[in-house]
Amino acid sequence: MELNKLIDHTLLRADATTEEIVKLCQEARKYNFMSVCVNPFYVPVAKRLLLHTGIKVCTVVGFPLGATLPKVKAYEAQEAVKQGADEVDMVMNIAMAKERNFDYIEKEVSIVRSAIPAGIVLKVILETCYLTPREIAKASAACRDGGADFIKTSTGFGKAGAKTGDVKIMRAVVGNDCGVKASGGIHTRKEAMAMVAAGASRLGTSSSVAIMEGK
Repeated sequence: MELNKLIDHTLLRADATTEEIVKLCQEARKYNFMSVCVNPFYVPVAKRLLLHTGIKVCTVVGFPLGATLPKVKAYEAQEAVKQGADEVDMVMNIAMAKERNFDYIEKEVSIVRSAIPAGIVLKVILETCYLTPREIAKASAACRDGGADFIKTSTGFGKAGAKTGDVKIMRAVVGNDCGVKASGGIHTRKEAMAMVAAGASRLGTSSSVAIMEGK
């Protein structure tokens, strides 16, 4: 396993500057990460800096609350792809999961999935810190059935990040049907490897360099 190729090197702070995005991309090139994950505004910058490297550009939609309308999420995803995004991480409607309206979640995922090309990877963020184990399981199934390529634990902006127990639930539900991305609160190589052992096939972290240096 090449740990670097599991990592989405992430910078989603509201005050992130162009200079910091440039540094993010330089680090991604140095360590050959799977992708950089940036806010939609910075997709063209990242795309230009990573051209011909094989490193993907990932962005977020409906972020970080997930409470925008499905059509808005779909439009945001379409525009991000036009700007050069290779992967889209959308936040599902967390309130609908709390209300156990999993049909809504499946439908909104399918709306976004149908709005972007088949080759674009769609990851759906559950924000597991707000969900019970049963809600995590049901939401995972709904996202899978809606056409998600990955289900993802967290935005990094909730009250907690990824937990190995949540990753295990997600993997148990989706099996090999889609990937599982652990994100939020992964700061060390030990934590990263624990997420992989729990079933994560992608990691989202802003501590990527420290992880690669074994810290």
